[in-house]
Amino acid sequence: MRALRLTAIGAPVTLEELPTPVPAAGEVLVRVRAAGICHSDAHYRAGRSASLRAPITLGHEVAGEVAALGEGVTTHAVGDRVCLHYLVTCGRCAHCIAGREQYCETGRMIGHHRDGGHAEYIVVPARNAVHLPAEVPFAHGAALMCSSATSLHALRRGRLQPGDTVAVIGIGGLGISAVQLARALGALAVYAVDFDEAKLAAAARYGAVPIRATRPSASAPHADTATDATVEALRAATGGRGCDVVLELVGSPATMRQAVRMCAVQGRAVIAGLSRTPMTLDTYGELLGPETELIGSNDHLLAELPLLLELARARRLDLTDVVVREVPLEAAAVNGVLDALEAYTAPLRTVIVP
Repeated sequence: MRALRLTAIGAPVTLEELPTPVPAAGEVLVRVRAAGICHSDAHYRAGRSASLRAPITLGHEVAGEVAALGEGVTTHAVGDRVCLHYLVTCGRCAHCIAGREQYCETGRMIGHHRDGGHAEYIVVPARNAVHLPAEVPFAHGAALMCSSATSLHALRRGRLQPGDTVAVIGIGGLGISAVQLARALGALAVYAVDFDEAKLAAAARYGAVPIRATRPSASAPHADTATDATVEALRAATGGRGCDVVLELVGSPATMRQAVRMCAVQGRAVIAGLSRTPMTLDTYGELLGPETELIGSNDHLLAELPLLLELARARRLDLTDVVVREVPLEAAAVNGVLDALEAYTAPLRTVIVP
């Protein structure tokens, strides 16, 4: 089979011929029909993950068809349409039993710790192959497995209840999904916060109220937000109240503090954007006084995927504005997308179609 391999950290991926894997007991072989190219893949190629080892096949957003069954698999049949939960877990440790499988003691992520889906075939445990409804295109099924699933988990971490108001900071692939998912889960109003007019327009098509953010300057990308115009715009749009749940999907200390300051009394600020830069808060004025909750959100759970896929099947979640480009399983095309992701010039989501 053909596979795009990262043979050395920091080097471009290369197309290689590899033996087609054979499923062991309890596993399925999946013929890849679509595999997303995530910003994380660009980070892995660049060496920003200490746990990644080359050579490896990248790609953790995967959808396809079951091509072969390992011994004992009765939950699937050859030809089934599936999308893949990207974390392979033991199912037996204390974290897995408690429903915290992202902390599994032996968890291994496809495309990060084991070969992923930027290939013609991939083998995974049968429980990782979730049935993909016929109404959902393979390309959308692949993207659902990362950006959309992460957004759903973040909303669940924020304990979104029907009638709550929600703000989403950062309208990329996660943000477009978060806007739609918040509405599907009963949010009374959703506010989309970004400085990109095209992204705000896309969010508005899904019923969000656009809030134009103040673009950070190159000299002060993490400036103090104590008198930030973006926060004031959100509060003005909500009659001064703020929102019950605020998702931060950017990964900047400035937008993390904005999320806290956009909360209503007893609101929940959920941080899903990635950053290692410390943030600063007025602990009395912004946390203790209004009883604001600051919540971290890490990846997603296998148990959340059936709801996500049903929302996509029912068109309550539409990724038409997220999956905007397809490329072949070719090194030059995929390296070009990874380069654009590194430069923050890539479209929302590109998928490989082998």
